Amino acid sequence: MQKITPFLWFNNNAEEAVNFYTSIFKESKLGNMTRYDKAGAQVSGMAEGTVMTVSFQLNGQDFTAINGGPHFKFTEAISFVINCKDQEEIDHYWNKLTEGADPRSQQCGWLKDKYGLSWQVVPAELPQLLKKTPKVMEEVLKMKKIDVNRLKEVAG
Repeated sequence: MQKITPFLWFNNNAEEAVNFYTSIFKESKLGNMTRYDKAGAQVSGMAEGTVMTVSFQLNGQDFTAINGGPHFKFTEAISFVINCKDQEEIDHYWNKLTEGADPRSQQCGWLKDKYGLSWQVVPAELPQLLKKTPKVMEEVLKMKKIDVNRLKEVAG
């Protein structure tokens, strides 16, 4: 069992978001789903019988999503890093996660998806490329989606 599990707070679309995320990551699966009972519905303001929590995995990483109401929003202070092996993988995750998202919230491999959750879609070799020359960081700062071939070219 994983010691620490990210717990993601959604207004009322946790199940929809979980289905979206599990459709993107190859090794993903849905887990248990709980629904609001009468007591939980009264306290939360959510309708009785609606989804309360959904557990799921993305590439073996456990997560739980909750429909908790509009009290809290995601911010860029927390993001999930996807270390990609090549440009094809970067393109896959970037293109899927930016579907329906605001393009103004994309910079340097970071994006905010349509649910407001922040992701960093980066090449796994980015730390090594950054060590080679400051020009790599200068190039990263110009990009939205990372172009790993351009970074390798700049790194020499």
